[in-house]
Amino acid sequence: MEIERDIVFPASPAEVWEALTEPERLEEWFANEVSLDARPGGEGVFRWGDGDERRAVVRELEPQERLVLDWEDDGQVVLELEEVDGGTRLHVVETSPEWSTALELHALAWVRVA
Repeated sequence: MEIERDIVFPASPAEVWEALTEPERLEEWFANEVSLDARPGGEGVFRWGDGDERRAVVRELEPQERLVLDWEDDGQVVLELEEVDGGTRLHVVETSPEWSTALELHALAWVRVA
């Protein structure tokens, strides 16, 4: 299954990047508990209140431009940022057997990222 989505945030690429890579910011909108070593080869662990846990490895990272995570279940999410008039466009492509980061990112569109 593949999901592709574009979301425009009224924030700078630096602010959106922080919301995607800083564990404290990820805990505001994505998971209850996050650890993420935001560098190529770094590992991430995402835990939710219902006990669900997902692990990922950072495949690619270009600050404020591109982040690629490989999920342990053979899924992958590619996040690409582009500065546009009025903010930042986040292009998300996720391949996953069942679970969707892209849908969670839709929720972020309603949260102030600054």
